Amino acid sequence: MSDSSRETGLTLDVKFNDQGLVPAIVQDAESGAVLMMAWMNDEALSHTLSSRKATFYSRSRGKSWVKGESSGHVMEVLEARVDCDQDTVLLRCKAHGPACHVGYQTCFYRAAEGDDGALALVEQKVFDPAEVYKT
Repeated sequence: MSDSSRETGLTLDVKFNDQGLVPAIVQDAESGAVLMMAWMNDEALSHTLSSRKATFYSRSRGKSWVKGESSGHVMEVLEARVDCDQDTVLLRCKAHGPACHVGYQTCFYRAAEGDDGALALVEQKVFDPAEVYKT
């Protein structure tokens, strides 16, 4: 598909990177809060669209995973969008629990305070990961 058709057409034609991945941003459909970012391959995207459960590709584990399969914190996909170049996916979701595996509502729980590299917590933990991810 040409870039022009990809940018203005109505056919899903996601542009995956050289590793076969595309970044996926998860947004709370009600509040608009950005909850997390993860990677998707073609299989994860297809599973997400068919199951309506956010599914991603783990680069470290080399396999697909459904958000919430361990924690129960499923991200129910209400709408899947692509940006103008179709090289980023936006999942507008109903969150069934916090998004972050380290215990916060979103993965974006810290803010850069200045140019010295210092981070400040801007959210409070909402769960104990040791209790949720028992091995």
